[in-house]
Amino acid sequence: MTTAHRSTAAPQRLPFRRTLIASALLLAAGHSWAQSAADSAPAAEQTVVVLGSRSVAKTALDTSAPVGLISLKDMQTAGPLELGKLLQTLDPSFNFSTTFISDGSDIIRPATLRSLGPDQVLVLVNGKRRHQQALVNVQQTIGRGSAGTDINAIPLGAIHHIEVLRDGAAAQYGSDAIAGVINIVLKSQVKETTLSGTVGTTSEGDGDTYSGSANTGFALGQDGGFINLTVEARKRGETNRAGPDSLRVQGAPRVTQHIGDSNAKDAYLWWNAALPIDKASEFYAFGGLSRRKGDAYGFYRSQGDDRTVPSETHADGYLPNIHTTVKDASFAFGYRRDLANDWKADISINHGESELDFHESNSINVSYWYEPKPGGAPGQIYGESPREADTGKLKFTQTTFNADVKGPVKFGDGTVFVATGFEYRSDNYQIEAGDPVSYQYGRTNNPAIVIKGQNGKTAASGIQGFPGYTPGTAVDAGRHNIALFLDLEHKPVDQLTVAGAVRYEKYSDFGSTVTGKFSARFDPSKQIGFRGSVSTGFRAPSVQQAFYSSVSTNLNNGVLTETLTARQGSAVTQAFGIAPLKEETSTGGSIGMVLRPVKNFSITADAYQIKIKDRIVFSSEVAPEASGSGPIANILKPLGVGQAQFFTNAVDTKTRGLDIVAEHTTRLPASTLVLSGQLGFNKTEVTKRHSTSSVLTGEQLFDQSQVTLIERGQPRKHHVVAADYTSGPWNLNTRANYYGEVQASNFSPLHTWDAKWLVDASVRYAFSKRTFLSVGANNVFNTLPSEWTNGGDFPKIGFTRCWETCPIGVNGRSMYIRADTAF
Repeated sequence: MTTAHRSTAAPQRLPFRRTLIASALLLAAGHSWAQSAADSAPAAEQTVVVLGSRSVAKTALDTSAPVGLISLKDMQTAGPLELGKLLQTLDPSFNFSTTFISDGSDIIRPATLRSLGPDQVLVLVNGKRRHQQALVNVQQTIGRGSAGTDINAIPLGAIHHIEVLRDGAAAQYGSDAIAGVINIVLKSQVKETTLSGTVGTTSEGDGDTYSGSANTGFALGQDGGFINLTVEARKRGETNRAGPDSLRVQGAPRVTQHIGDSNAKDAYLWWNAALPIDKASEFYAFGGLSRRKGDAYGFYRSQGDDRTVPSETHADGYLPNIHTTVKDASFAFGYRRDLANDWKADISINHGESELDFHESNSINVSYWYEPKPGGAPGQIYGESPREADTGKLKFTQTTFNADVKGPVKFGDGTVFVATGFEYRSDNYQIEAGDPVSYQYGRTNNPAIVIKGQNGKTAASGIQGFPGYTPGTAVDAGRHNIALFLDLEHKPVDQLTVAGAVRYEKYSDFGSTVTGKFSARFDPSKQIGFRGSVSTGFRAPSVQQAFYSSVSTNLNNGVLTETLTARQGSAVTQAFGIAPLKEETSTGGSIGMVLRPVKNFSITADAYQIKIKDRIVFSSEVAPEASGSGPIANILKPLGVGQAQFFTNAVDTKTRGLDIVAEHTTRLPASTLVLSGQLGFNKTEVTKRHSTSSVLTGEQLFDQSQVTLIERGQPRKHHVVAADYTSGPWNLNTRANYYGEVQASNFSPLHTWDAKWLVDASVRYAFSKRTFLSVGANNVFNTLPSEWTNGGDFPKIGFTRCWETCPIGVNGRSMYIRADTAF
């Protein structure tokens, strides 16, 4: 691995100054517009949020913790067609890094909040816990070692609005809610059918996209029952922004890699329903099915490489093709009832499944090809190998039962709102082995048999690209937990709201934990409010982290070397003294204010800090000492392992940030202008690296390149400024996203990718109140990441822009036409 070097360049303050200037101009311009109209606020502005409190619903400006609200119109005027990219475009606290040549992470990209891990944000649908993904991000990407929520498994056409709680909430909602909570609220309208279709492409003429959705609703009975259905399909063509390979090809440099989006086909069926039983109770159900197929690539195997065969098929090398199929299913069913004295009860069961299937094509098992034929003449080999194979399957299932009650209790002259409940959750994880050819060393998988490749060195085992999971790494295991919670909220005086929450959870595999939270909101006048919270939190190690393992066989100086991702409690982790996983614990706090100085203008500012202790990470690769002897080598050699990596509670981190959100609405007799600015500042630091091993130090267990990925892999500044203007049938929307600089050092010396502005714009014309045609462009000015020019081999093989951290992607400008109608 190349040694990292610290950058000596002076800090770049100009983009930050430009951000402040742009925001100030935007707000000043908004305040200068005349406010002569007395139109009522649009429906989207009146939408209440349920996140952060179990008492009566509030508007986003009246909560005790910062809650962002993304309305249906926000989603309709933004260009991205997948939920992850749309959230990144609209909410600066959310990041959805672009990944490629990263196996399953090409199809399930990591989604984060406040620059923490994908598994440190809790996702809800209609207020109920959403299951996580089966994929563990084990490649060098954002969220390495995590299994977050597959946010793109939810279709845009089914969503009415999205709430983003930017505050620690583990005491209220349970494990994973360290960074915050995202609640996706599904559509419930009836007697209306909406159709939407989009076609688009990039300015390079690739990445053609076709998308269509239909949403309809039907009344059930006469008392407000309904069923709302969504069908959506999308096809995305591949893009490739790889530069010429000057390192590994013979003759003139040429493009060998595939760097960009993969081909993808997505299909969805979602529903949301409720059926009243009487005036005080109802059954409800919601959920969905999705199936997504990806067609990505591994690394190019060059001519003459030991992982190739000098035949006509691979005369110039080859690019292994990794096919993924993601299947996702969820179903929630519940019963709500109004009780006496304004109390309410809610009982529900929620089941979810995530499955990821791998298939490899345009590949070969070199050890199969060169394997000597038993009883054959000296030097006689099989000379054949399958060119494709199933390489395994990952599956995660989760079932959650909830029983909650809430309501007011008289306390002196006032009222205390009480919510309490019970939760039972069961998680299970499965790894299924691939076809034998996908992982075997020769047909007998016997390492004692000598198999030499084209250069006389030990032949590579397994199929090239993404090697298969082996029977030894297959698993079918799970755990369960129970939880009890109590929330209290009280207004001792009209201007003050105080709330507290406490939660107890007990897990079948590692014990119990108790967390708490206190929050307050003080409004001395209608124009100003102050809010704050302090909380403790936790995140249980996921069953994916507890039970995932894999073995890949690589050539190390011509010697067959097994690289083991070891699960907890294995012989390798025990030999190194790596303790079983325990929960992450956190302490956090925020303080902020809400200003509404004049009508139709608001500004909020919230500062926060989150400290996480014993954060679960994926270790660096632990390899024997260079001399071939020493404590590490003495452990690995007897176990037949060349190098190892594992999940471990190895680091403590501290995250500090500031969110500023402002919005001004001007209404004239024939037009409306909405100006908004969201400034996000965030800084994560690894404050300590530690190890339970007597052999490995914290610095060996989690090296500097992994520290850099956590600290600088995501932008420390992300700002969104936007203007939305409507006049008669016309709507013009312009949005600019500012992404701060990012750094990485795993594949080259430490490199900094510059901060960038991305501008999106759209024009929509309304032929009627229900029929629209939109034309838009994302990344209007074709902004790309700065070039990767600091040396190392990766820029030489085609990685001209970025790889392990790409917040803005590499595609450049894209254009689209969208049609919407309702009847």
